[in-house]
Order: sequence, then C-alpha cells, then structure tokens
Amino acid sequence: MLIRGARAIDPARGLDATVDVLIDGKRIAMVAEGIEAEGHEAIDGAGKVLVPGLVDMHVHFRDPGYEYKEDISTGVRAAAKGGFSDVATMPNTDPVTDTGTSVRYQIDRGIEEGKTRVRPIGALTRGEKGEALAEIGDMTLAGAVGFSDDGHGVQSAGMMRTCMAYVSQFDRVVIAHSEVETLTKNGVVNEGRASTRLGMFGWPALGEELEIMRDIELCRLTGCPLHVAHISTARSLELVRQAKADGLPVTCEVTPHHLFLTEEDITDAYQTNLKMNPPLRTPDDAEALIEGLVDGSIDCVVTDHAPHAKHEKDCEFEIAAFGTIGLETSLPLMLTNLVRPNRLSWRRLVEAMALTPRKILRLPEVGIFEGSVADLTLIDPEASFTVDRDYLESKSQNSAFMGAHLTGRPMELFVSGRHVLSAGEVVA
Repeated sequence: MLIRGARAIDPARGLDATVDVLIDGKRIAMVAEGIEAEGHEAIDGAGKVLVPGLVDMHVHFRDPGYEYKEDISTGVRAAAKGGFSDVATMPNTDPVTDTGTSVRYQIDRGIEEGKTRVRPIGALTRGEKGEALAEIGDMTLAGAVGFSDDGHGVQSAGMMRTCMAYVSQFDRVVIAHSEVETLTKNGVVNEGRASTRLGMFGWPALGEELEIMRDIELCRLTGCPLHVAHISTARSLELVRQAKADGLPVTCEVTPHHLFLTEEDITDAYQTNLKMNPPLRTPDDAEALIEGLVDGSIDCVVTDHAPHAKHEKDCEFEIAAFGTIGLETSLPLMLTNLVRPNRLSWRRLVEAMALTPRKILRLPEVGIFEGSVADLTLIDPEASFTVDRDYLESKSQNSAFMGAHLTGRPMELFVSGRHVLSAGEVVA
C-alpha cells in the first residue's frame, strides 16, 4: 500500500511535511517524496493528514458479562471507525478483569477480530472490592498495560498505598478513578447551580479533588507512576500541575465531553446521555481544561467510552446509567472545536491522542519512519458529517453528541499494516 502526498505529522521525529509513505507487510518500508512502487495499491493523501495510529487509554467494552451493551467485536469496530489502532479496556466487567486469564481472554478476542488492538487494564483489587490485592504480577505477565479500580476507585487510603507500592515493582501505571464516595453518594449532576436548578442531588467537585490530593501524596510516598483518569475540574488540574512541578510521575487525561459540554447543557428535558461520571462541570472548568490541554498540563485525550442499552438511558435521570459512548466522535470533536479554530495545534493533537498514551502505558513506539510498525491514521480535515445512528458502529447509541454536525474525520486506518478502515468505513 502506498499513501501518496499526505501531510505527515510525527512530533517525536520533528516531522511535518508532505511525503509518500510505503507500507510493506506489517511495517513502513519508506518515507520520502515521489516514491515509485509498481504493484502497490495507492491511496491519494492530498489534502489529508497522516499521523501515527491513535490510542485511547480509557474505554469500556463490557466483555465479558455485559455484552448486551457492547462486546469486543463491536467495540473494536467503533474504535476503528474513530481512527484508533489501540484501546485500553477498563476492568469493571463481570467477572472483573483481575487475573491473567481474564486479561488474556480480552487480548485473544481482539486478535481474533483483527482490527484495533485491545490492551486490557487489570483491576487493582480482587473484584474491585477494595479489600485485597488482585493478581498484579499474573496480569502483567499476561499483558495488562496498567491497573485501576475504575468505576468507583479504591476508597481506603491504606489499600491504595498497598496497591501503588506493589504496582511500582512492575513498571506499570496506576490509573485512579478519583471519587470519595461518602461525598458523592446519590449525586447525579454537578453540585451548585445545576443541582439547584434541576432539583437533583449534587456531586461536589471536592469529591474528585480530595481523592486526587490523597493519591498524589501516595505517589510521593511510593514512587509509583500515577495517572488521574477523566479529570473534570480546574482545581483538579492545578493539583496535577503542582505535582508535576514537584517532579512526581503524575499524568492525567480529559474527555471530549468534559471539554465541550458543561452543566449548562443539561436542561429541564433531563437528557440522560448527559449523565456521566464524573458529571459535567461549569463553563469555567471546561475552559480551564482546554487551556490545560493546549499548554500540555493535560497529557492525553480519552473517551471513557461507556456503552449502555437503550432501557438503561431511556428512564428517569436519577436512575439512568452513567456514561456516554465516544470512540467514533472523539477525533472529529477535537478537530471541529479546537484544531479548526486554531486553539490546538496539530502537533499537540497528535501528542495527546497518539504519542503520550503509548508512553504512559509502556506500549511499543510507533511513528512515521522507515521500519516502524505500520500503525497509521489518515485524516480528512474537511470531511463533514452528522452524528447519527447510521454513523455509529457501537452496539449502544448513548452519545452525548447525537445530532452534532462535525468537520474532520479519520478516513483510513492501518494496524500492523492491515487496512481496517477504508474510505471512512470499517473493513468487514
């Protein structure tokens, strides 16, 4: 396969130029201008942008146990549609992903599908109950790329210290879902104007910030790399900034819905697709998060792709499930809202959505250079579309951005040289 005349961007190599890229088997054979390669199928890259394969380090595929919401087959199709060569799956499945066998199951199912790679994240504690260490070493050997009790987090400081001290021996990262449940109990929207206006229980920002403070200090104590999941408040970001200034191995992520939606978007129609964990915060919080992404304080963009069946969202707001899907819309939202208005450079976009997640998860390096594994995403920055049911590949349809008109989308995706997205459609 030969990609002709695309604007190739790979910040790790200082590359931002119009080149041809020749793929031979699983690897990139040549990066140069005017490549002649008889017998190779050619893709016209004129006007398009070629970047290393995107990585989403926070998704929920619900497999095993909740396949009626999503399974690995539909999950990797959604990921491929979004331009992702790798996704890291959270462990709150049934049974919980807390053994090497359960990690291997997900990896093998992903290999069977032959599209986006599945990189499982193992649980920190058995059954995510916060009581005893999970099989950290066994899961590491099986291929777990990180550890988290995502969904509620480790509530005991002593247990979290034990987890971090143990994980630090395996060159893996602890991914913290930051929520003090005694503060957030019954909360469904941000505490403040939204909870008062809508007449619902509030979820205070402190419920997130207090646990981030705790875990940063545990990182200082244990030396274990700490990654703060789905950061949502300006103060949370300041805590991470200070930890970085102190030289601690702390990183963080943000979702598109926390960047581009706020509590003000939840109206008296009580749209349940806008109910997520953590909740949508204030416009000031969203603006601070955008600034943090632009200046590099926020390390990466993730979707927290959280599929739910129709009956779990088509109900009263208070009892509806938390979460929104996001794999198919993440890159288009970033392009539409930040790159096109020149608030975010292409370089920062590629760092946040392709390069830095790989570093955090200790994944093998890929890029646009001769000899690299051919994980490549080709983007058409001018392709416009509307988010609707026909566009989505996920088994579930609970998108917070349903009906949005977006500009820019992935058109081609190669994973180890396999052509898994062609002309914007997932290859069967």
